[in-house]
Amino acid sequence: MFDFPVAASSARAAYVAGTFDTKARELFYLRQCLDKLGLRVVTVDLATSGKPSPASVHPREVARHHPEGEAAVFSSDRGSAVTAMALAFERFIATRRDLGGLISAGGSGGTTLATQGMRALPVGIPKVMVSTMASGDTRPYVGPSDICMMYSVTDVQGINRISEKVLANAAHALAGMIAHPPPQSQATKPAIGLTMFGVTTPCVQAVTKALGDEVDALVFHATGVGGQSMEKLADSGLLAGVIDVSTTEIADQIVGGVLSAGPGRLDVFARHALPYVGSCGALDMVNFGGWDTVPERFRGRRLVRHNPNVTLMRTTPDECRRIGDFLAAKLNAMRGPVRFLIPEGGVSAIDAPGQPFHDPEADRALFTAIEQQFRGGSDRQLLKLPHHINDEAFALALVAAWREVAPHTVRPLERPHATHR
Repeated sequence: MFDFPVAASSARAAYVAGTFDTKARELFYLRQCLDKLGLRVVTVDLATSGKPSPASVHPREVARHHPEGEAAVFSSDRGSAVTAMALAFERFIATRRDLGGLISAGGSGGTTLATQGMRALPVGIPKVMVSTMASGDTRPYVGPSDICMMYSVTDVQGINRISEKVLANAAHALAGMIAHPPPQSQATKPAIGLTMFGVTTPCVQAVTKALGDEVDALVFHATGVGGQSMEKLADSGLLAGVIDVSTTEIADQIVGGVLSAGPGRLDVFARHALPYVGSCGALDMVNFGGWDTVPERFRGRRLVRHNPNVTLMRTTPDECRRIGDFLAAKLNAMRGPVRFLIPEGGVSAIDAPGQPFHDPEADRALFTAIEQQFRGGSDRQLLKLPHHINDEAFALALVAAWREVAPHTVRPLERPHATHR
């Protein structure tokens, strides 16, 4: 057995959460492993059956954190009961001041319950989920969080020679993370989020190079969960602002692609007055999987095989107007300083003369919709630039815009020619 330095375990506890009416043996095995390592353990029952509970925290205590009280959790419909308990657990776990880490084990229902609480925790708090659902599409469970998913191999049903190895490894992993937290970052530069897509890479690389001495640049791949991850960090107070070059996830949300970040994209900036610099990166495209996955209604559209697993579809003028409407409404709701830059020369590497998605009419529809609805102000500006998004001059304009709104004083950079609104 490893000798973990757990002197601080009295202050920080390992939480073991799950449905103790069906998974008590497995969950108590996790507790046993953690106990042996010297950690203080709190067991939390998420069962909705109403049966007596052997856990430290009774399901009714968790259920009381539901906005409508425990009656909303203990209903006759299992589906709604699980949904309500997951919400209650999300609220409950956020109140625990002694939480050092969280672990659970279960099938689809238990995974849904536990991971909703895990996703509500800040990035960096250890989270481990042993699940039968971990070998497959884990996005519904992990989302934008740093949850460690471990496939259970056998069903989470009893202790056997396989399950005891998997569960013990999971418990030891959590114990290691609790006992050996990463050292506090010594970085003094403000952290900012940037969104990048393959077709906007030159722009983002130029921006990060220009700001290298001023910021800690955190780049997020705008694949839906990438935008969600960036905004989760912003919501957690871990970003000083963003340079949102690649708002492409909005196109997938509006048109029906597979890389949407959901209808809540950009809402974090209405909750927090963070500096926001944005652009139209890759709003010329909607994403699907392989060629055969493109929905029948889109088969006659302008399509590009990006690679064997990704097919791109050009947005139409009508879709671009709708995307522009969505963007303008979100920009108008932002509480902090705003700079939104429009690259009139094209919004992606394949939206340029001679490239397959070059469509000036569609781009104009996008730009006009944003311009007509954007509400400007002393610290809210819309800038139209005669550059392609991957031109160096456009990247430098983004840098200049960031320096204007950044929460610290730096030497201003001369702005390339632009029209303001």
